[in-house]
Amino acid sequence: MSINTPDYEIAETVMVASPEQLRAIADPLRSTLLDLVLERAATVAELATAVGRPKSTVAHHVGVLVDAGMLRVVRTRRVRAIDERFYGRTGRTLVIGVTRRPREPGQPAPQDVPMCVNALSVAASESVPAHEADTLYSTLRHARIPAGEASRFWRRVEALVDEFSALPREGDTSYGLAVGLYPSEQPVLPPPSPPPPGGDTGT
Repeated sequence: MSINTPDYEIAETVMVASPEQLRAIADPLRSTLLDLVLERAATVAELATAVGRPKSTVAHHVGVLVDAGMLRVVRTRRVRAIDERFYGRTGRTLVIGVTRRPREPGQPAPQDVPMCVNALSVAASESVPAHEADTLYSTLRHARIPAGEASRFWRRVEALVDEFSALPREGDTSYGLAVGLYPSEQPVLPPPSPPPPGGDTGT
């Protein structure tokens, strides 16, 4: 039983913040390629076989990820006078950073703003076949809680996601796990009204 540890050296994190990087990981196929090489380094041919796409298509997307600093050649192998390149991730975890938004009219200066791919939108599209086959596990809840409590809860969720990512790579099915915590426009109740004079609280 092999734990999810790639067969190459990899940094724990890599920062993703530039528009080019964000565009690179926004593509579902490129996101899949990044997930595949988290298991082990792979050649373009192996990746093309895994995703069922032409080698030329996969080679293009691999090149985009290399240029964006999220994939790199981790080793080569000589096969019939040709060097096969094995690609791996530059970081186990992609940390979405901040980017400088251009100054807008009426604003005093440019602002650093968080930029990220909406993973829930990707998961919503990806999970349609599972929903139709009745094999989708999902739930949605709303809770009115302080911002600090939301941050603490999210750290616990991240630990669970790390545990999921470290599970042994076995079986024939790749499962997706999508989680999100966000401020919503779900209505909230107003503060309770004070009791009427005389202490009559009703029945």
